[in-house]
Amino acid sequence: MTETATHTTGGHPPLTRFAVPGRIEVNGLVAGVWQTATLTEIRRETPRASTFRFAVPGWAGHLPGQHLMVRLTAADGYVAQRHYSLASAPDGSGHIELTLDHVADGEVSGWFHSVARPGDRIEVRGPLSGFFAWPGDRPALLLGAGSGVVPLMSMIRHHRARGLTMPLRLLVSARGPEELIYAGEYGAETTPVFTRSAPAGTPVGRLTAAHLAPLLAEPPEGGWEAYVCGSNAFAEHASRLLVAGGQPVERIRIERFG
Repeated sequence: MTETATHTTGGHPPLTRFAVPGRIEVNGLVAGVWQTATLTEIRRETPRASTFRFAVPGWAGHLPGQHLMVRLTAADGYVAQRHYSLASAPDGSGHIELTLDHVADGEVSGWFHSVARPGDRIEVRGPLSGFFAWPGDRPALLLGAGSGVVPLMSMIRHHRARGLTMPLRLLVSARGPEELIYAGEYGAETTPVFTRSAPAGTPVGRLTAAHLAPLLAEPPEGGWEAYVCGSNAFAEHASRLLVAGGQPVERIRIERFG
């Protein structure tokens, strides 16, 4: 996911330095240094999206929902930089994962999808931004569309890996089952919403108030912290549904792109 984020928050202070339960605190000094990342694996997720796994020996750890900056340098010295959300949960393995759409005419995503091979090296800097991070300390209601599900999957993976009991729910929107990123990983916490085609017996259409109503009508103790990630259009639509359903504006965090 490419991040050109517009952020909305309140209520809780921006989460810029805190510890992941059972993990070390993220080191802000290390996060500001460019590091070499070696591509170790490429996994196809959908016809347009793939996951790229990197070994980063000096990685200081991250928080689910954070992103990093990628820097590619051509032989002639030309440099291209992009922000991408981290898909992997913090696990101390020295590896991180990015899941990228193949954007038409995308300079950096085009290199990843058409040129990159295991063994290739790039530069990364991060993790960046604590605004959209979820350390597992409050109930989380996640709404994502397309590749906007990437930082939300980091949260789900963290929730599972740590055996957290904090309530977490995901509503993920895709055009159809073939475009649902991480389709094989979702469990009882996830409700897929298909906008163009769906399996037999599954309604087709946009995310609606009816999808959110059961979750907003009976929120967990302390209420939800809502995380919305997707295109500008999806972010606007989803956030309006949340507010109309009673979710406090100051407890909606938005990351958008496009």
